[in-house]
Amino acid sequence: MNRANWFAVSPEGAKAVGGLHHYVLNETNLPSTLIHLVFLRVSQINGCAHCIDIHTRDLLKEGVSVDKTVLIPVWHEAQYLFTEQERAALAWSEEVTRVSETHASDEAYAAALAVFGEKDLVDLTLTIAAMNAINRLGISFRLKPRARG
Repeated sequence: MNRANWFAVSPEGAKAVGGLHHYVLNETNLPSTLIHLVFLRVSQINGCAHCIDIHTRDLLKEGVSVDKTVLIPVWHEAQYLFTEQERAALAWSEEVTRVSETHASDEAYAAALAVFGEKDLVDLTLTIAAMNAINRLGISFRLKPRARG
């Protein structure tokens, strides 16, 4: 089934979502590699093929190794590959993306806050929220990955 092109059908909505995406990428103090790491992990949890494709490519372009990139879904088992900040960001990404299960626990919040501080933690949470919104649009309207067989 063909689905609506949400960009074309709701350009103002696309602009609003794009504004948050722009803020996250250009106006936070978060490193771009960390942002793309979060974007990819959130997209993996949500199962957005389009976004997984894009953010895997973004990480590789930024010089993140293939070894590290392919182990993001199981980062708990390969913690040595990730910095303290990356581990905290991945943990908080999982906590917030699965908020219906985790309820963003006090323990997880305290752990993330200890690494990021208030401002960067708010910006990290906006990063997670932005990708969750984009994933829901991508999945709902069946955006296709760029990958070719």
